[in-house]
Amino acid sequence: MILRVSILLLFLTSLIFTSCRKEETEFIEAPEDETLTSNSNVALLMQRTATNDGSVDNIVDRANCFAIAFPFTVTVNGAQITINSQDDYAIIECVFEEADDDNDALEIVFPITITLADYTEIEISNTTALNNYVNSCNGENVADDDIECLDFQYPITAFLFNSNNELLDTITLENDGQLYGFIDDIDDDDIITIEFPITVILSDNSELVINNLNALEIAIENAQDTCDEDDDYDYNDDDCDDCTPTQVETLLTGCTNWQVDKLERNDTDYDDIYDGYDFNFFTDGTMSVNWNAVTVYGTWTTSGFGNNLEVLIDVPSLPLCNNNWIVHEIENCSDETKIDLRVGNDDRLRYENDCN
Repeated sequence: MILRVSILLLFLTSLIFTSCRKEETEFIEAPEDETLTSNSNVALLMQRTATNDGSVDNIVDRANCFAIAFPFTVTVNGAQITINSQDDYAIIECVFEEADDDNDALEIVFPITITLADYTEIEISNTTALNNYVNSCNGENVADDDIECLDFQYPITAFLFNSNNELLDTITLENDGQLYGFIDDIDDDDIITIEFPITVILSDNSELVINNLNALEIAIENAQDTCDEDDDYDYNDDDCDDCTPTQVETLLTGCTNWQVDKLERNDTDYDDIYDGYDFNFFTDGTMSVNWNAVTVYGTWTTSGFGNNLEVLIDVPSLPLCNNNWIVHEIENCSDETKIDLRVGNDDRLRYENDCN
């Protein structure tokens, strides 16, 4: 009798456990069309988006397929500069721009460590070794695999299941390097899902909420050609990626007596024609220009964003200043602020002010 009761209890316990396990499995079961599989299009797009962008330090190494790891030291026009973050590249640019007609020179202090597109780190001891890697990169503005027009907002959570739809592991991804390696390690028999929603950041700094893998695939494909990935070697190109009308308006109206530092129209130099002229910009969209007890008036407006940010200047008495100028760069070097406005390759107007 006791044996029968024991067997019955064991059977009931097994039945209850199996039932609970079945309910748990059904609860965490991954939908087949929502699994992230090895070599799928969406997985490859995610990995390309997470690829290490080697073009961020082209001012130093002129190579798009790797970046120099921080910190490192360079000598620029005789001045030694330690580069601790991406922001310090602006210091190099400021040294280069101290004069427009000098020969700029940059030397890297070795050894350095470079980080490849797949986040592999390699120590480099001399220029010859570095050039071997530089020569392996695609050339200037040649298409490459990395997608720079969309970024992931972290953390991202992934779940790993076995073939019985049992949850084996929960993985939290904190940055591009971890996401790249995670996708690289996916095996053919892995069952992986991503916890949605996730957020991606587009090239205009707007955010897009993604609710499934299909939507993510579409978002990356739509975004990958929507920006200039700036894979050229011109350190003075596309320096206004994050410029806003508010930023320009605050600078122009917050400082008085702007001076014309450089003026070119139709490739002709007019730098000195407005020497001694004080330009003042007001919050109501009007502006005044003063020189030798003379004052004239005009208007100004801003529109657009980033590298398509326009400043429309219209001073009837000073036609050389008038144009739908594009903000090329806002330069804050030493105690001076410069706002560089351009149209094409032949027209340029740069204001400067010591109100930093």
